[in-house]
Amino acid sequence: MKFLDQAKIYIRSGAGGNGCIAFRREKFIEFGGPNGGDGGHGGDVWVECVQNLNTLIDYRYQQHYFAQNGTPGMGQNRSGPGGDDMVIKVPPGTQVFAEDSETLLADLTAPGERVRLAKGGNGGFGNAHFKSATNQAPRHANPGQPGEELTIWLKLKLIADAGLVGLPNAGKSTFLAAVSAAKPKIADYPFTTLHPNLGVVRAGETDFVLADIPGLIEGAHEGAGLGDRFLSHVERCRVLLHLVDATSEDVATDYKTVRRELKAYGGGIEKKKEIVALSKCDALDEATLSERFEALKKAARKAPLVLSAVSGQGVKDALYALAREITRANVSDEEADGDAADTWQP
Repeated sequence: MKFLDQAKIYIRSGAGGNGCIAFRREKFIEFGGPNGGDGGHGGDVWVECVQNLNTLIDYRYQQHYFAQNGTPGMGQNRSGPGGDDMVIKVPPGTQVFAEDSETLLADLTAPGERVRLAKGGNGGFGNAHFKSATNQAPRHANPGQPGEELTIWLKLKLIADAGLVGLPNAGKSTFLAAVSAAKPKIADYPFTTLHPNLGVVRAGETDFVLADIPGLIEGAHEGAGLGDRFLSHVERCRVLLHLVDATSEDVATDYKTVRRELKAYGGGIEKKKEIVALSKCDALDEATLSERFEALKKAARKAPLVLSAVSGQGVKDALYALAREITRANVSDEEADGDAADTWQP
C-alpha cells in the first residue's frame, strides 16, 4: 500500500429539510386546521479514529465528502426523516487542521475517538408548529437551515515509541529490518528511504514500535532533499536513536548536521532523549573504529553505542537502551496523570 501522510479534503454537512405547509381536508371535517410537518435535521460530518488503517491513501482519490440532507416535512403532521451522518475514518495519530493548515481542529490518537467537524442544519418548522388561538390557519413554514462546508487538512503523525534518525545511508532501514519483521528496502548501493517504515520490536519483556524516518541532509528544513516533512512522525516518539555511519570520513560533522536540522524543525524534537550509535562498525578495523568513536563522543558529549545490524554486534544493547527510556517515560507520564488527579477538585 502506498504511504500517504497528508491529504486535503472538502466536507459539507447536510442541510435541514423545509417545513411543510398543509391543511387537513377530509369529508365531514369542516375545520381540519394546519397539519404540515417539520423538516428533518441534516446529517453531521464526523471524523473517527479506527484501528485498521495506517495511511491516508483513500483520501487521495476522493476529496469530497457530503452528509445527507434532511427530508422536507409532509402533510398529516409527518416530519421528514433526518439525513445520514458522514463518518470520515482515519488512522491513529491523525490531526485535522483548518484550511490555513495551522488551526488544529482535532487530534485523534486512540481508536474509537471521534469529533464532529460540521454540524448539520436544523429542519424548518411546518405550519402546524405556528398554530395558536389567534392564528388558527398559518400559511407559512420555515425553510431548513443550510449545512456547514469547509476545507480541511488531514495530517498523519505515526504513533511510534522510538524513532530512527540520521543522514541517508546511515543504516536505519537495515537496523529496522534486523530487529523487527518490517521489510524496508535495503540494497548495496546508496539511496534514501522515500517514506517512513514501522516495526514492532521486543526487548526483554518490553514491546515497542520503532519508526524509520527518511534520512535528513543539510538544508532539509529549507526543503533540500526530501525536506523535513517526515519529521512530524517522530514528534510523538519517547526517544530517538541517532545512527551515524562509522564509514563516514567525518562522523562529528554528520552528527552535528542532523542535530541542526532537528533544531531548525522545532516541535520539541531536539529536546527529546537521544541515544547516539555508530552503525556499520563491522566495516572498519579496530584503530579506525576507535578514532571515529572518540570523534563522535566529543561531538555528542556522550559515549555512543557501537553496533552493526549486519553482524548483530551491539544491537541488543541499543534495543535495551531504547526500552529503558520508553519505560521511564511511561512511568513519568503515569505519575504526572496521578498528580493531576490528586489535585483536581470537583
